[in-house]
Amino acid sequence: MSYNIELELQKFPKTVALKDGKKATLRPLHIADEKDFHQLFLGIPESERMFIKHRVTDISIIHEWCNHLDYGRNLPLLALVGGKIAGDATLHQQLGGWKRHVGRVSVLVHPEFRGRGLATALIGEIIEIARNAGLEKVEAEFIGEQDVAMKMFAMLGFSKLVHLEDYVKDMQAVSHDYILMGLDLKTDEEYAGVGG
Repeated sequence: MSYNIELELQKFPKTVALKDGKKATLRPLHIADEKDFHQLFLGIPESERMFIKHRVTDISIIHEWCNHLDYGRNLPLLALVGGKIAGDATLHQQLGGWKRHVGRVSVLVHPEFRGRGLATALIGEIIEIARNAGLEKVEAEFIGEQDVAMKMFAMLGFSKLVHLEDYVKDMQAVSHDYILMGLDLKTDEEYAGVGG
């Protein structure tokens, strides 16, 4: 795990206010969260779960994730409301190769907690962690039907980079468009020193 990620983790747990006045506690996933984390995925409607890349209804997948945590590669940030895992945003990193400066962001919020600003808060934290960890860009992947999610990411500054028709298949082997959105993490201050 990189030194920068370790520094970022020291900032948690953190409390954020939601639109409905309730508070959510944000913190990284722990080994002990296995059963509750699995419950989060089981609470997602099947029509949405088929767009997740992994068979998250299989407890052995969640067990593997929780028992092999490597925050430098994958940093799952949980949101807990009233002690229940209400959502998760993950920063995925490649530690070498040509995309080592690019992080990938994914987010999932339980239907019971949607519309309260939770996904926005989680993604905002992940973007801040990515920036402070030295990444230069973050990207997010979608299938064509995920309009609401893409609009939310666009409001956070992400723009569409790639749109490939009928490029990916869901867990039912149905083809969908693939959309890649990205956000440049360079700050105005970094640009200000260029060229002077």
